[in-house]
Amino acid sequence: MDKMTNTQLVSIIAPLFFVQILLMVIALIALYRAEQTRGPKWLWVIIIVVGNLVGSIAFFLFGRRSS
Repeated sequence: MDKMTNTQLVSIIAPLFFVQILLMVIALIALYRAEQTRGPKWLWVIIIVVGNLVGSIAFFLFGRRSS
């Protein structure tokens, strides 16, 4: 098996990093705009920021409350 060059590694990791940051920003904006959430907003901020990709997805699946 060949070793990956730095360029190949960056071309794989960069899009994933971009998607992770974008999803985190969108989740934080949605949290800010939400009138009600399941649980305190400060806790969701911690989950979204520390949980990275999984935290953002968890907020969209479990944190938002339907009006």
